[in-house]
Amino acid sequence: MNDDDANPAFEAGVADRELATQLVTKITWAQVGRVTDPGRYMFKFGWLTITENDLGIWQAYPNAAFSLIRAPPSPPAEADEEPVGDEFRLGTFDLMIGSNYSGGEK
Repeated sequence: MNDDDANPAFEAGVADRELATQLVTKITWAQVGRVTDPGRYMFKFGWLTITENDLGIWQAYPNAAFSLIRAPPSPPAEADEEPVGDEFRLGTFDLMIGSNYSGGEK
């Protein structure tokens, strides 16, 4: 599920993406499946780009929770294609001490 490969299980309508974006303001390594490679990943709320530096923080602080930052959308590969969805990157992070962060705060 990397390198722009959309996963049909994660496809959502516009209303679903907007709702998910409003509800998801912080995201943890567990919530992104403990990915090990930098890249662009598809989630219910849109595309998330994870950098090598982001992974370095998660490796050092596995409970870190990053803010989601909306990024400008990627242009379609071809002129007749529709936009690929919302784009996000990771912003600042909080260190959550005393949390297992398997999906929520303790």
